[in-house]
Amino acid sequence: MGGAMSFSKWVFVVFVLHLLNPCPVRFSYGSSSSNGLSDIPKKLLNFAKRQELVGWMIGIRRKIHQNPELGYQEFETSQLIRSELDKMGIKYKHSVAVTGVVGFIGTGEPPFVALRADMDSLPLQEMVEWEYKSKIPGKMHACGHDGHVTMLLGAAKILQEHREELKGTVVLVFQPAEEGGGGAHKVLEAGVLEKVNAIFGLHVDPNLPIGEVASRPGPLLAGSGFFEAVIGGKGGHAAIPQHSIDPILAASNVIVSLQHLVSREADPLDSQSRQCFLYIVKLDPLFQGAEHGTHKVVTVAKFQGGGAFNVIPDSVLIGGTFRAFSKESFTQLKQRIEEVIIGQAAVQRCSATVDFLSKEKPFFPPTINNNDLHKYFQTVAGDMLDTQKVKVMAPVMGSEDFSFYQEVMPGYFFFLGMKNETLGKVESIHSPYFTLNEDALPYGAALHASLALRYLLEFGPKISLPEGNYRDEL
Repeated sequence: MGGAMSFSKWVFVVFVLHLLNPCPVRFSYGSSSSNGLSDIPKKLLNFAKRQELVGWMIGIRRKIHQNPELGYQEFETSQLIRSELDKMGIKYKHSVAVTGVVGFIGTGEPPFVALRADMDSLPLQEMVEWEYKSKIPGKMHACGHDGHVTMLLGAAKILQEHREELKGTVVLVFQPAEEGGGGAHKVLEAGVLEKVNAIFGLHVDPNLPIGEVASRPGPLLAGSGFFEAVIGGKGGHAAIPQHSIDPILAASNVIVSLQHLVSREADPLDSQSRQCFLYIVKLDPLFQGAEHGTHKVVTVAKFQGGGAFNVIPDSVLIGGTFRAFSKESFTQLKQRIEEVIIGQAAVQRCSATVDFLSKEKPFFPPTINNNDLHKYFQTVAGDMLDTQKVKVMAPVMGSEDFSFYQEVMPGYFFFLGMKNETLGKVESIHSPYFTLNEDALPYGAALHASLALRYLLEFGPKISLPEGNYRDEL
């Protein structure tokens, strides 16, 4: 009787300890069945929605939001990331591309799959009045990068809890300077991703309902570049224009001619353009007729010249952006922009110099999703959210430096919904009134974690692995 009482006490103690320290969810994988794999996404979403994890993510996101930092200046954000990774026991390399952090979870051996989050803010004054408003005048997380970092840290916590299930290595890429700084290119130059087999990235979307995702195979976002041109003439009094060479008139003609590059030089039957837009028409009847449109954009958004009503200036400065869905179209557009500006200025007896600002604002290639990863994403996201909530979207003329990764390895980029009608209208990204719906955080964290964990299980055995020691190579 005394032995039985002692045994029951031990059972009670073990039970209490189990309640205090709940074990992470473990998965069973059948070698010939995908049932175990299909269960992973929903289980990880449930894990991500645990109250303590959600509260932790919200706290992290609000700290980052209050202290926004511009590209290559994300020192405090980088320190916060490293501090959290230290607490989780996750190894990392830092000062990658100035402020970047690259962490590693798993065996340290191949295959390697990467997850990326951008860290930088925008030079905007936040106009949203709330308790966790930006403390830094003129700087704001108005593109959701504070949420992106938080989701990746959330995924890190989930994956570290399930590290015994990882059949390879997950690489966590906390990247600086996405907003025009080309941080992704510098991360690649640092050589820390040379052995990575695939990479995934996401962006919050205020127009997509929460619990939904959207993307597409092939071209998703356009390649982009910027230009400035100085058109020089001869200043003089506005009352006697015959004694001047008017750069404002020349610049006006330049702008009109630049628009003809799209309306008169883009082939509406171009195979890539037609394929892209016919696909859009099938997806959305609102795009009927778009197959006769174009896959290029040239916009002049800057025009500076003169400071008086009655003085013709010596010179005018114009500037803008150009975008295309293929590198060939992008290169051709760049060449024609320079030719048109110089040629049209000469017609008006003016000189012109063109600067494509590649040092300050690197050209972003088009974001082109890998077709195999698209099918894989649809499967994983469908298992988590249900297939009707996994949307195939039309291409968008916005740009993303995630495209640099896709030039050297298979990559996939998708949009994460965060719209909740009951919370009112959410302003678009890059608005000083932009707000991030924190209910989206567990979805992003769980999708990151599911895509990585299941990739290693599903694709790992199919990837041929060269011999060698990889633990110190990344």
